[in-house]
This record gives sequence, structure tokens and C-alpha cells, in this order.
Amino acid sequence: MAKARRARLRISTVTVAFGAVIGLLLVTAAPASAEVKSTCGTYICVATAYQGRDYVQDITVTTRDGLPGTLRGFVGDYRGSKANVSRWRFVVNQEIRAYPRLAVCGGLDRGGRVIENHCVMIP
Repeated sequence: MAKARRARLRISTVTVAFGAVIGLLLVTAAPASAEVKSTCGTYICVATAYQGRDYVQDITVTTRDGLPGTLRGFVGDYRGSKANVSRWRFVVNQEIRAYPRLAVCGGLDRGGRVIENHCVMIP
């Protein structure tokens, strides 16, 4: 009797844990309609997830050499920055109108100097 109860408890614990992991993945995953576009410059790579032509979901900026710096993500009236990292994801979640194309950009600053700004063009 005790063994059966322990087995049921173990099964229910595993089921709850598995359900929590699946739920977390569904919450953090990009919607099925999101597209991703990326490009690299000399020092940084910029990737963006977007929906349609005007909705920017996020911007990911990564240094190519792996060294930290001040990374920036910007598009339209959105500005974000994070110091001393080699990779950062900026959550934008904004509709930004641009004609004919939208430029989603990232930048790298080191030692108080702008090293590179690089943009991804959304068609």
C-alpha cells in the first residue's frame, strides 16, 4: 500500500514538473508568426524578431569577439542599453511605423567611444 502511494506521488510530481516546463516554454517562445532576421558587421551581430512590417518583438546584439562592451538596441523611439556584456536581448514589443522599410539597429561602445552601429532592415 505504501509503495503504491509513493509511486503515485512520484508520478504526479513528475507530471506537474513536466507541465511547468512545457508552460514556461510556451510563455517564453516567440509566436508562430514571428520572423527572425539577422546580419553581422565587423564587430557585432544584430538579430531581430518581428511580426509583419511594423511590430518589433526584440533585438539581440552580440559582439563577434566575445569581449564585453556597452551594447545598445534601438529602433524608432525605442532605446535600451546594458553595460559590460558580450550578448544582450532587448525586449521591445512595440509597433513602429516606418516607410518604406524599418531599420532595427544595435550598437557597440567601448571606452566611451562608438565602435560600431549596425542595422537589420525589415522588408
